Parts: sequence; structure tokens; C-alpha cells
Amino acid sequence: MSAAAVTALAPAATAVIVRSLGATLRIRAVGVDALEPRWRAGQPLIYAVWHGRMVMMPWLNAWLRRTRGARRVAVLASRSRDGEIVSRYVARFGLATIRGSSSRGGAGALRQLVATVRAGGDVAVVPDGPRGPRRQLQPGVVTLAALTGAPIVPLAFAARPARRLASWDEQLVPWPFARSVLVLGETIAVPRDADRERAVKEVERALNDTTADADRMVAS
Repeated sequence: MSAAAVTALAPAATAVIVRSLGATLRIRAVGVDALEPRWRAGQPLIYAVWHGRMVMMPWLNAWLRRTRGARRVAVLASRSRDGEIVSRYVARFGLATIRGSSSRGGAGALRQLVATVRAGGDVAVVPDGPRGPRRQLQPGVVTLAALTGAPIVPLAFAARPARRLASWDEQLVPWPFARSVLVLGETIAVPRDADRERAVKEVERALNDTTADADRMVAS
């Protein structure tokens, strides 16, 4: 199959699979109560999730909008062919994308992200994407939080049983009817004058801790 055909067909096919799979999951959300007042008040949030836990996230955003009053997010996607697939995939769940990455279009993407957040919108970023290294936080999410004053929400999904794909990010895909959890960690504020290197380490640690918490919840 040609690259163009994959770009055209993969997003629609994946969305159908994820919707069908999501409908079977036994899922609970942890940390939602702390965010509901922010959602009701329209206070912008910056969600961060590791690349290896992202495939179910567009469906989970739709689920939270329907069940708990969460808001739509704008998703950062790279300008590569993979980014185009991601953009078309999340659009199937009614989500907009902002295109750019550290290697291509990063400055323009940051400006769009800042504008979106300052206008009151929520955004979602994958801070070890698009190509890794796995679970090493790139500083863009910290810069965005410092420039806008919006807090970062560490986000993680876990399921059991599930399969980890043989990809650089070890993408986690739940089996049908898996016990699943979505964990929304405590918000992290980054003051404009913060030590950015220290903030990067803090957010990376929080995101790893949130992911480990999710894994433990489905294992127990």
C-alpha cells in the first residue's frame, strides 16, 4: 500500500477500531473532581501525556466531555506524514490540531498554542513526541505553561490486559473488555521566572509518577 493510501485510510480505520474498543472497556477516571471546577469556569489547561499512551486519548476526551463536562482540546501534531495521520485521526473525534514540532515549525506551533491557551482553550501535547527518546520530556510544554500561566495536567491511561506494540514508544493498546483507568494528575504551575531546567525535571517526574500510578491501579 502506498504512503498516500496509508495516510488516507489509517486514520479512519483506527478511529473505528478505537471507538469499538472503547465501548467495551471497564473504565474509571481518577482526578476528575479536582478539574471539574476549572472546566465549568472555562479556565485553560495544558494536558501532557507520553506518546506510548496516546492512542486512546481522543476517544477518552470525547468520553469525558460526554460524562463529566470536560472540554475539547486542540492537539499538537508534527508536520511529518505521521503528524498528518495523527491530525486526521483526532479530527474523527472532533478535535483540532496545531501543526509543528521541535524539528519543524516549532516556533509557529508555539505561537499558536500560546494564542489558543490565552483565548481560553485547552491543549494537549505529547512531550516525548514525535520520535522520542521515549519518556524524555522536551521543554516546549514547560515554556508554554510559563508563557501563558495555564497549569500542566499530567495524564495517563492504563489497561489490563493490554498489548504493548513493538514500536519506539511501546504504544499500549487495551484488549476488549479490559479493566482501564484514566488518571489526571495534580496540576503543575510554571511561573514565568521559573528555573526551566528544574521545571522540566519536575514535569517529567510527575508524568512518570502519574503513569506508574495508572499501571498500579489496573494491576491491583
